[in-house]
This record gives sequence, C-alpha cells and structure tokens, in this order.
Amino acid sequence: MIDASNDLYIRLVLLLSLAGVVATPWLVVRGVVLLLRTGNRRTTHTVVKGAVALTWACAIGMYTWGVLHLVLLDESNQARACEEALGPERAELVEGYEYQFMPLRFKCRVTGGQTFQAVVPGYVNPATGIFGVSAAALMLANTARSERKP
Repeated sequence: MIDASNDLYIRLVLLLSLAGVVATPWLVVRGVVLLLRTGNRRTTHTVVKGAVALTWACAIGMYTWGVLHLVLLDESNQARACEEALGPERAELVEGYEYQFMPLRFKCRVTGGQTFQAVVPGYVNPATGIFGVSAAALMLANTARSERKP
C-alpha cells in the first residue's frame, strides 16, 4: 500500500491511466481487425486471437476506469470521498488515505487503524479479474492448440 502523502502514487496513477488509455483502444482495434478477417486469412486461431485481444481490452479498460477515479482525487476530493463513504459524523475521524493498486483501492484510514474503501467502484476489481482470467485462459488454450497442430 502507498500512503497518499507520497508523490510516488501521483506518478503511478498517471502512468497507469496513460498506459490504459493507449492500450485499450489499440487492443479493441486489433481484436476487431482479427475478427473481421475473411477468406483464407480467417482461421479459428485468428478468431480466437481476436477474442483474446478484445477480452484483454475489457480487462485493461476496466482497470483503467478504476484508475481514472483516482486521477481526479486531490486533497479536497479525498476528504469528500471519505465523507461520502463514512458519513459526516465518522469523517472527522479520518487520519489519512491509502492507495492500493492490486487490487485497485482507495482507503480512508480512521483513528484506531481501521480502513474503509471509497472512490473506486465496487465492480471494477471483480470485472477486471474475470476479464483478465478469461483472456489468459483463451490465450493459453489458443497457444496450446496451435502448438499441437503440425
């Protein structure tokens, strides 16, 4: 976990968001091009490669969506996010903030050491995980299938 007072988290959030914003559309285009191939160039291997690219695009895009929520956080937005997550009466107990990038989280740390999640939508990590595992499984299956063929 990275404490929010550190400048490293700013650089990491910006790098992750930039990488995701570039990689997601590239993978979408690559996947669509592979799926739309016709004639002799269209094989089962090519179609599965297209599906793999689109599935990776979904995983990376979903993770990037969560990271973009962190990009918008400055000092006042962090306090506001914790107030929304904890309620106004408990928001006064916030001592600090923590970021976690695997799984993606923003936590409000209160007196006593407890942490509460805020900002990153709850569906981001499960969806990223499902898409990532699906893409990896498709990729491994396609690689194993292509290695078996003469």
